[in-house]
Amino acid sequence: MNDGRSIISIIAERQDLEQFRKKNWEGSFEEYLDVARHQPRVTRNAFERVYDMILSYGTDTFEEGREKRIRYRFFQDPDGEGADAVFGLEGPLAVLVNAFKSAAQGYGIEKRVLLLHGPVGSSKSTIARLLKKGLERYSARDEGALFTLGWVDLENRGTVHWCPMNEEPLHLIPNRFRGDVEANLNVERGAGENRVRIGGELCPFCRYVYNERLKHYSGDWTRVVQDVRVKRLILSEKDRIGIGTFQPKDEKNQDSTELTGDINYRKIAEYGSDSDPRAFNFDGEFNIANRGIVEFVEVLKLDVAFLYDLLGASQEHKVKPKKFAQTDIDEVILGHTNEPEYRRLQNNEFMEALRDRTVKIDVPYVTTLTNEIRIYEKDYNRTKVHGKHIAPHTIEMAAMWAILTRLEPPKNANLSLLQKLKLYNGKSLPGFTEDNVKELREQATSEGMHGISPRYVQDKISNALVAHPDATSINPFMVLNEIEAGLKHHTLITNEETRNHYRELLGVVKEEYENIVKNEVQRAIAADEDALSRLCGNYIDNVKAYTQREKVKNKFTGQYQEPDERLMRSIEEKIDIPDSRKDDFRREIMNYIGALSIDGRKFDYKTNERLNKALELKLFEDQKDSIKLTSLVSKVVDADTQAKIDVVKGRLIRDYGYDDESATDVLNYVASIFARGDTKP
Repeated sequence: MNDGRSIISIIAERQDLEQFRKKNWEGSFEEYLDVARHQPRVTRNAFERVYDMILSYGTDTFEEGREKRIRYRFFQDPDGEGADAVFGLEGPLAVLVNAFKSAAQGYGIEKRVLLLHGPVGSSKSTIARLLKKGLERYSARDEGALFTLGWVDLENRGTVHWCPMNEEPLHLIPNRFRGDVEANLNVERGAGENRVRIGGELCPFCRYVYNERLKHYSGDWTRVVQDVRVKRLILSEKDRIGIGTFQPKDEKNQDSTELTGDINYRKIAEYGSDSDPRAFNFDGEFNIANRGIVEFVEVLKLDVAFLYDLLGASQEHKVKPKKFAQTDIDEVILGHTNEPEYRRLQNNEFMEALRDRTVKIDVPYVTTLTNEIRIYEKDYNRTKVHGKHIAPHTIEMAAMWAILTRLEPPKNANLSLLQKLKLYNGKSLPGFTEDNVKELREQATSEGMHGISPRYVQDKISNALVAHPDATSINPFMVLNEIEAGLKHHTLITNEETRNHYRELLGVVKEEYENIVKNEVQRAIAADEDALSRLCGNYIDNVKAYTQREKVKNKFTGQYQEPDERLMRSIEEKIDIPDSRKDDFRREIMNYIGALSIDGRKFDYKTNERLNKALELKLFEDQKDSIKLTSLVSKVVDADTQAKIDVVKGRLIRDYGYDDESATDVLNYVASIFARGDTKP
């Protein structure tokens, strides 16, 4: 029986009390020194921690344009089951990770603002969100542990006043002793291993308490640290611990205290001064993000006064709270902006200092069709879309149009924009090598930095899903029509020339879709494997006789006759083998069969893509008249023809992913094309 107790027991069985105790560890400063000695990585700075966090998820190596590239699994969002996965941006992400690596090793990038730059909807915010969520989870794992300090209240020993900036406990070590302490803590560390490095000073609050305790204990540091407690720190954006996000508001209402904290006026009466750190709230975004990461949304919209804070925070790792001296911070500063805002920065001579302290990482739109499809399939799939079937190629055609809007016209006059898209997607085209594709990418300097955002396409797919309540499925035309209708009011299209160009690209996509579905229906009609095998056997018998200058035995009459040239050419012409090349093609087929035979393998026409296609097209031509698909246009279909059409429809459903409605729609559409006399694939 399922009741409340059974639900509670399920949770009781799965809860990890040992992990809870680890996450809530609390101890003395001396105990923390032992932790640091055995696990020096607990003392890592923010850049080291972020870099190690990314690497902890592992990497994959792949080849692109004959060059080895690295894919970081972290950006596939494995913890979130791919909800925030980033596709097709391996290059920009590798640049970002290399920046973290350089900063982690102290090569200078740690003194810069990392600026993600790209068009709207290019995954800049998603990347920032992934890093923040990843750091939260990493800090909760054993390998990502970090700690902070607090002060035991002298009057109430049961009360601890924790550092408001969650700083590293080793800041308590006086500067003149730090070298000796580091040597002691690293005595067992070999070359290449994590080492303890002490950097940074106490925050104003801890510095105040520290000095007061030194006076109280007559300068005895050993007694001061007995009043120190250390606890495990779990970073959390919701709890404002180690993860900060700052989003600019109206320029007239921006207040720098949002970044560096503000005076607590209620406590001034208690402590007597507005410069007493106990009467100050160290809760600005820079303060609370200490030890972690702070994200600046649309960073270049910040007021100039804010940008000055940003300069000091990045270059010096210090911020200046009101009424206090420069205060150390340890955090990754990650901003993102779009192209217009960045151009404004470039044109502003007063912002030269910020430009000099910025590492710009371009985050373009995806320019490979496969990855663009994956972006949409995250939201539009069988799991998420209920009660509606998404017909084959619906997502693909929408993605194809989006990619075409982002590509620059090829300089090669023999290459169309659609062909360029296919080359980028890994398809081979005659006369183009991988080096040519690499050259095409290098020639297009701003490709992916303009065009249509995935968000626009997602909106139009959503519209199509709800705009046809009586339909059980949506097809490419429904989505493409939504896309076209929306272009009229698209706020980011600034001129009519661009709008007309995008409409022309819709025509290119519709033509490509027409070719695809014609091919599918043709293959469905010709999907009679027995008939294909017989046709193939007949063709091979004739080719064998032709190449060996023999005759073929007629199975019906038993007579020997010349190879059937008409049959062979009717098949070869389907894949554009010219008469002058027929001998080469036939020898190629026989050599292929011979090579398989030597290896002890049997020939199967399905393993030879060109021959398979030729056979299917030949069989389609032979059978299309008997099926009378064009009769669908006139709506006059006899029972025998309907039965044959139902067989084809069943194959479309079985082999290509259609449902009954979309299969019927596509058959009607292709029938209308055939009725016009266009049967070429």
